[in-house]
Amino acid sequence: CACLVGSEMCIRDSIDLIIFFAYCLLILFVGLFVSRRNKKETQSAKGYFLAGRGLAWWAIGASIIASNISAEQFVGMSGSGYAIGLAMATYEWIAALGLLFVAKFFIPIFLEKKIFTMPQFLEERFDSRVKSVMAFFWLVVFVFINLTSILYLGALTIEKIMGVPMIVGVLGLAIFAGVYSIYGGLKAVALTDVIQVVFLIGGGLITTYIALDTLGMGEGVVQGFKNLYVQTEDKFHLILDKSHPSYMDLPGISVIIGGLWVANLYYWGCNQYIIQRALAAKSVSEAQKGMLFAGFIKLLIPLLVVIPGIAAFALNAPLEKSDEAYPWLLSNLLPVGIKGVAFAALTAAIVSSLASMMNSIATIFTMDIYRSYIRPQVGEADLVHVGRWTSFISLVIAVIIAPMLSGLDQAFQYIQEFTGFISPGALAIFLAGFFYRKATANGALAAALGTFIFSLLLKFLCPGLPWMDRMGIVFLLCCGLIVMLRNRTQIDVSASPVRWSLFRTGKLFNILSCIIIAILIYFYCLWW
Repeated sequence: CACLVGSEMCIRDSIDLIIFFAYCLLILFVGLFVSRRNKKETQSAKGYFLAGRGLAWWAIGASIIASNISAEQFVGMSGSGYAIGLAMATYEWIAALGLLFVAKFFIPIFLEKKIFTMPQFLEERFDSRVKSVMAFFWLVVFVFINLTSILYLGALTIEKIMGVPMIVGVLGLAIFAGVYSIYGGLKAVALTDVIQVVFLIGGGLITTYIALDTLGMGEGVVQGFKNLYVQTEDKFHLILDKSHPSYMDLPGISVIIGGLWVANLYYWGCNQYIIQRALAAKSVSEAQKGMLFAGFIKLLIPLLVVIPGIAAFALNAPLEKSDEAYPWLLSNLLPVGIKGVAFAALTAAIVSSLASMMNSIATIFTMDIYRSYIRPQVGEADLVHVGRWTSFISLVIAVIIAPMLSGLDQAFQYIQEFTGFISPGALAIFLAGFFYRKATANGALAAALGTFIFSLLLKFLCPGLPWMDRMGIVFLLCCGLIVMLRNRTQIDVSASPVRWSLFRTGKLFNILSCIIIAILIYFYCLWW
C-alpha cells in the first residue's frame, strides 16, 4: 500500500512538474526567438533598451502588469492580506487611479522629449548633478531592495511548495530570468510578458476560485465568499482606524488622500522600472491606452493576491509567518495539474519582474553613468554589451543578498517603507520639473538629498508616525525646499513651457477612465 501511495504521489508531482517545465520552455523559446529574429535591431541602444520604440498598447499594458505583479504581490500581499485584510487592496485600487493620472499628464511630456531614462529627463530639465544623484539612488534601491526582495520571495515560495532549498531557488530563478532578458533586451522582456500575464491572471484566479470553493463546503464559490466575509468580517475594511494593530502600515484616510499618492505617482510615473514600457511606445496614444489597459487589470488584482491571504486565515492555516499564506494554499488546496498551472503563474510573475528590473538597472547605468562619465564616445554595440554585463552583475549581487532577508515577516511592507525614502523627493522634483518653471537645479538637488535626510529624521524622531504619513510630510518638505531655492528673478531657461494641448485625451480614454473611477467609488462605499 505504501508503495502504491508513493507511486501515486510521484505521478501527481510529475504531472505538475511537466506543466511547469513546459511553461518554462515556452517562455525561453519565445524570448530567445524574438531576440534572434531581431538581432540587428537589438544591437542598437534604442533597440535593446526601448524595443525600437515600437511597442503597441496591449504589449505595454501586459508588460506593466507582469513587471509590477511579482512575488512581492502574490506572496507579500497575500501575507499582508492574511495579517491585515482587504485594506491591502488599496495599493492596487489607488494604483488604477495613479495609472490614469500618469497616462494623461506625465506620458505626453516624456514622449515629446524622446528620453531613454528618468535621470536623462532630470539632466535636460535641471543639470547633471541632479541626474547623477538620482541615478545613484535608483540603482541602489533597484538592486538592493527590489531585485533582492523579488528573488527572496520567489525562492521562499518554491521552498515552501516543493521543498527546494532557498539558495537553489534563488539561483534557479536568476538563471531563468537572465537567460533571455540579458540577451534580448526590452523587446524580449515585453513580448514574453504578454504570455506571462495570461498565466499570471489565469493561475491566480484558479487559486482564488479553489480557496473560495473550499470555504463554500460544497455549496460553490459564491457561498464560499459569503462564508469568508462572515468568518473574517473584521478584515473587510479598506480604511483602518487608529485602534487597528496595522494602523501604522495603513493609516486610515491617508491611503486615499495622503502619502499613498506619493508612492503611487512616483512608482507609476517616475520609476524607470515601470515607465520604460511607455517610453518604448509607438506613440503617446498607444502608451496611454496601454496604461489604461493596465488600470483595468489593477481592479482585478486584489482578487488574485489579497483574497487568498484572507482565505488562508479563514481556513486556519498553520503558518509560522504571514508570508507563508500563498505557498500554503498552493501546497494544500490545489489538485494535480492545477498546482502546476498556479506554480507556473507565480513563477511567471517572479521571472517577468526580475527581467524587467534587470533591464531598467542596465538602462540607467549604461545611459546615465557609463556613457556620461566613463566612455562618452562609446558606440551603439558597446552600449548593448555594457547593458548586458550590468544586468548580469546586478543579478549576482541580488543572488548573494536575497537569502539574508529570511527574517522578514511581511516583506511587502519592508519594500514599501524603504522605497518610500526616495519616492517623496523624486516625485517633488519631477512635478516641479513639469509644472514649476522657476524650479532650479539647486532646489532639485536639495530635494534629492533632503528626501533621505527628512525620512531618516522622522523615522527616528517620530517612531509613532506611520511611514505612509511620513512620506506625505517629506514630500511637502521637499516641495518647500524647491520653492525656497527657486529662481526669484527669472524663469529657468531649461524649463520649456507646458503646452496644455499635450494633455488632451480622446473620448474613449475619458469614458473608460470614468468607468474605472466609478468602480472604485463603489468599492470604497461598499467596504469603507
